[in-house]
Amino acid sequence: MIKWFKRKKKKDGGEEGENIREARIEEEMEEEERPAETLTSEEAPEPEAEDELEPEKSFPAFSEEEIPDEEWAEAGEVPEEGVPKRGFFRRLRQRLKGTREKFVHRIDKLVLGKKVIDEDLLDELEEILITSDLGVKTTGMLLRKVADKVKRKELSDPARLREQIREEIKTVLSVEASPLDYRSHKPFVVMIVGVNGTGKTTTTGKLANQLKQEGLKPMLVACDTFRAAAVEQLSIWGERTGVPVVKQKSGSDPSAVAFDALDAAVSRDIDVVFMDTAGRMHTKVNLMEELKKIHRVVDKKMPGAPHEVFLVLDASTGQNALSQAKLFKEGIGLTGLILTKLDGTAKGGIVAAICDEFQVPVRYIGIGESIDDLRPFDAEEFTNALF
Repeated sequence: MIKWFKRKKKKDGGEEGENIREARIEEEMEEEERPAETLTSEEAPEPEAEDELEPEKSFPAFSEEEIPDEEWAEAGEVPEEGVPKRGFFRRLRQRLKGTREKFVHRIDKLVLGKKVIDEDLLDELEEILITSDLGVKTTGMLLRKVADKVKRKELSDPARLREQIREEIKTVLSVEASPLDYRSHKPFVVMIVGVNGTGKTTTTGKLANQLKQEGLKPMLVACDTFRAAAVEQLSIWGERTGVPVVKQKSGSDPSAVAFDALDAAVSRDIDVVFMDTAGRMHTKVNLMEELKKIHRVVDKKMPGAPHEVFLVLDASTGQNALSQAKLFKEGIGLTGLILTKLDGTAKGGIVAAICDEFQVPVRYIGIGESIDDLRPFDAEEFTNALF
């Protein structure tokens, strides 16, 4: 692996490549907000039009309509033989086009016309994996497994290299975890955490809508009382989905909101409680302390809760998402990940890097802005759509 870095440095005249610079998290993560001030209900600003609440794109539903071939042509994607014209898989494959071009297509070009798997080929494969945001650790693991199979003469044909990488990535994504059962407790309490801008509040609203469609009674809790219009934004999602929202005025103690919400959930016979928490920059200690306090209050009020802690990550941030996952896991502990904005990025390889690094399962992925574009994650389906 050191060979690639040396070669890259020499090639660029001593300058670091674009993808290496992405690993410099401190320079990328500039503070986007100043500490919020306590506002009265009269002073609270009107909800602003945020990216998360833009009008939905006019994509057809997953299971009811076909995606016309014209839409695929506009996106530069040619419908493949054997790939269904209906359903989530076709939609997922379309939305992973950027990652597929940056990762899978480059592997195809690498092995084209090659007769043997030699050291030079593995060096080039290493470059492709690292620059596809799989990270140094995951890249090293994949290369060791490939090299081991080559050494044992179990893999010699370069044409089979693509299939071997596909199988290894599927294994990495298949993190062992208990099935997610929202009916195992009542109410089932879920904390949603993440930095601002990842789509956390929007994801919370989409999750509530999904469970309501499945016949459960969800509730939304506005524990982000610091960000301007955060409470109002969650309220809009509550109105849009027909789900009750527990909230207090901006500047209230988030732990007090969580405490009151549990009382309300019991009295209203709620099945699942989603707590949307603050998301100021993860480098600030006070954010982690605030989340720990909410966790303690919820556990004291209802022993064993929260039953899940989901971290929402913006897949388009690449290696930055890896840094966020590390700090949130160390700070409050995580039980699941939600990857959003996979439709607008070529950095989908970060999914494998995070799973391999932290062994935390991906529970959901977001591939668009529509209310139905958040779906449970399936490692095999995702890998098949990518490759």
